[in-house]
Amino acid sequence: MLTRRTALLAAASLPLISAPLRPALAKADKLGPATAGLHRFALGDFEVTTLLAGTRVSDKPQETFGLNATPEDFAALAAANFLPADRIRNYFTPTVVNTGSELVLFDTGLAPEAITAALAAAGITPDQIDTVVLTHMHGDHIGGLSGEAGATFANARILTGAAEHNHWSAAGNEGFDTKVKPLNDRITMLDDGGSVASGITALAAFGHSPGHMAYMLESAGQRLAITADTVNHYVFSLQRPDWEVRFDMDKAQAAATRKSLLGMIAADRIPFIGYHMPFPAVGYLEPQGEGFRLHPASYQLALTE
Repeated sequence: MLTRRTALLAAASLPLISAPLRPALAKADKLGPATAGLHRFALGDFEVTTLLAGTRVSDKPQETFGLNATPEDFAALAAANFLPADRIRNYFTPTVVNTGSELVLFDTGLAPEAITAALAAAGITPDQIDTVVLTHMHGDHIGGLSGEAGATFANARILTGAAEHNHWSAAGNEGFDTKVKPLNDRITMLDDGGSVASGITALAAFGHSPGHMAYMLESAGQRLAITADTVNHYVFSLQRPDWEVRFDMDKAQAAATRKSLLGMIAADRIPFIGYHMPFPAVGYLEPQGEGFRLHPASYQLALTE
């Protein structure tokens, strides 16, 4: 009679059979960190695409941000936000707005190769761009305008702030003289409140440069601000708007602009795109102490298809 005991004893007496060994697979090479290069969403009847046209890691962030902060305060703020105090990653994020009747590109990145590659990833060719808006004339915003092959955007008109253009025209700046001045016959000047296209309005945001501009988008009851370089780091400049930034040409005015423009964005609870924010560079602002905290956009702008 077969019982549980006799069955176990019988099984124990069977010879052991080894499973075939699985050959080791070839070791895969590490590919390195990666970030998706575009982010597209609807804003009313507009379609907005942020483009990653470059990113860069560097040392000694306090040589750029928080010039007037103590090393102890800088390190403490970094630690409170899970950041190192000795390394930083910067992002370069042009934005394309499809209004339904034209394609508007805000800023052009560091070089033609970078912006054309970013546009190609988004399914856009440079000749499709109708309007290029230059928020200001620093090299990482005008660098993609032209190169050895000539003007990058053959069919585009160019808009920029009048105060900004006037300053750099007299400054003897190599980048401006090489990239912008040869295209002067295609440039239209804007002042505060000027219109790029229906639903896109210029906002004076001086300080980072003499005529630095931000822009407000409005479509079908929805708004979004393109703040360019009003704020250059999502912690050091947002949470401490009084902290000085190396590249702000008028540091006091830049700090005042941060407080006023970002204060409006926070109070009105509207999304914004910051050129140097962590990609995809879209988020909301919450007032916090003397500054603001960034809430990166999740699905708020992805509820229509």
